[in-house]
Amino acid sequence: MQTTSDNLVVETGKEPVASVIWAHGLGADKHDFESIIPMLDLPDSLPLRFVFPNAPVRPITVNGGMEMRGWYDIRSMTINEKEDAEGVKESARTLAGLIEEQISLGIPSSHIVLAGFSQGGAIALYQGLQGAQQLAGIIVLSGYLPLHNTLDEIVSEFASSTPVFMGHGSQDPIVPVELGLFTRDLLLERKVDVQWTVYPMGHSVSVEEISDLGRWLMELLRK
Repeated sequence: MQTTSDNLVVETGKEPVASVIWAHGLGADKHDFESIIPMLDLPDSLPLRFVFPNAPVRPITVNGGMEMRGWYDIRSMTINEKEDAEGVKESARTLAGLIEEQISLGIPSSHIVLAGFSQGGAIALYQGLQGAQQLAGIIVLSGYLPLHNTLDEIVSEFASSTPVFMGHGSQDPIVPVELGLFTRDLLLERKVDVQWTVYPMGHSVSVEEISDLGRWLMELLRK
């Protein structure tokens, strides 16, 4: 389990009413999405705690074994082939530990959002669907569901009542939009509330996507 010392924690006001645990993408670090906070344009009346954890440093097969921060290994250029099941499960446990940490700090699980970009979004979704507590929501930016064949084995009773925001680039060369669509359809089949939007971009985020996400977060956490 990672502790607060391993994370970047940013609070937008005193006495946060909710927490967003945000996992970065492959090769990035806990500072990667720090700058997105003011761009979300959230009101002062909705103080949030953002928790940005660091993934462990590990060798990544498709990058010639180069060591970098990653939530799990990528073993094929087709990212959902030869999946690193142990890495996925280990990182999901890390997020589960961060949820428990926020609960211990006084934030109920129903006010906690799991978020991430690329493989960070994949881990957020994987853990969010199987968690033993009701979460406020899940954010998946340019991501997908890893180990999707195990979905029916892991999905919890809370999944259908946990809203999911999915944003994806129409020209994404890393996580093809078709894989995002496949994930969306898996969730819809299981009655998960998914907001799905495709943006004209590659493997990145856009101003329009951040604006949409800010509105979604505000509506979600003001309920």
